[in-house]
Amino acid sequence: MSGTSSVVDLLSPEFTQDPYTIYDDMRAEAPAHRVVAKTLTTELHAWVVTRYEAARSLLADPRLSKNATELPRIVERNKVSADPVQLANFKSMLFSDPPDHTRLRRIMGKAFTMRRVQRLRPRIEQATDELLDRIPPGEDVDLVTALSLPLPITVIGELLGIPADERDDFRSWNATLTSTTATMQDKMQAHLASSAYLRDFIARKRETPGDDLVSALLDVDDEEQRLDEGELLSTIFLVMNAGYETTASMISNSVYALLRDPEERQRLRTGPDAIPAAVEEFLRYESPLNLATVRFTLEPVEIDGLTIPRDDIVFISLAAANRDAARFGEPGAVDTGREANSHLAFGHGIHHCLGAPLARMEGEIALGRLLDRFPKWDLAVDEEALRWRDSLQFRTLDRLPVRLS
Repeated sequence: MSGTSSVVDLLSPEFTQDPYTIYDDMRAEAPAHRVVAKTLTTELHAWVVTRYEAARSLLADPRLSKNATELPRIVERNKVSADPVQLANFKSMLFSDPPDHTRLRRIMGKAFTMRRVQRLRPRIEQATDELLDRIPPGEDVDLVTALSLPLPITVIGELLGIPADERDDFRSWNATLTSTTATMQDKMQAHLASSAYLRDFIARKRETPGDDLVSALLDVDDEEQRLDEGELLSTIFLVMNAGYETTASMISNSVYALLRDPEERQRLRTGPDAIPAAVEEFLRYESPLNLATVRFTLEPVEIDGLTIPRDDIVFISLAAANRDAARFGEPGAVDTGREANSHLAFGHGIHHCLGAPLARMEGEIALGRLLDRFPKWDLAVDEEALRWRDSLQFRTLDRLPVRLS
């Protein structure tokens, strides 16, 4: 079979609100479908992979490239509109292949160590407590704005060494850059503004280094282990975005799952040792990242009898793979005691999320503190009123109004 085109509309509001029914049909019909997709820039003809085994295999397949240098040509080849597309030049490890990726990840790994992550624990606990202190018991509050968004912004700010009074700008720029409705002009303005800020921030760190990730990346004597200016900018930008959006989604999605299951809330409240396993299940059940970032084929790639041609764009649906009944029993149900929970929420292979330990820590602390402080949780609106964000890339609620007491 050389290809399967689909009339499924992944850009529709119906899909945004309930992708899993459509993903089930797609998965049953073929391992991948050629659809129109849109992430951060423009509408593209692309393949979407939905089966777990195929997704896991392709995430680690060197025939699928993430080379940013070639990406503009690939986007031009596969774009839907004839309008020109402007792509920012990202030189980070997320948009590179070996050997460049190997070098960039090695440099990042030496600075972003488990020791540095663990040193953030007291600050994460303090920031969580401070945010929960502001929640009035028994009154309506949007958990997204009260906890899910500000906590990771605080943590990433601490990690990078960004002063507290400068972090709101990043939140605004990120909202524009990840929006599916913002214009390309808006996105380019946000990119230019954030890049200008980061250049100034890096200059300040060169003059006055601190105990933070940016200072560690700058404090390198070996020329081969030093990031150039473009690589440094892109790496900081990657940490800022990757560590914020998905972690915020993970917290909201986890709380929402527990709001619907009072018995599970009570089990975790009385047995907090089970929270880490519960976080893994929430990551599987509602993957914060629906689609892994863009890849393209360097040569024809066959999966389960279907051939994806060379120079085609491929999006791997982590959300769909994590609900594949061929890999997970009762995938549409939350089971915090699930064994061998090898979900793909953090990816797989050489691009597996380097920040996964930090995200897990934030999720475990946030849930643990919420459960300990507030025995009673209620949705403050009818469940039908909740809306998922209009995004093909991220799986997150716009708002989560709750009453905690």
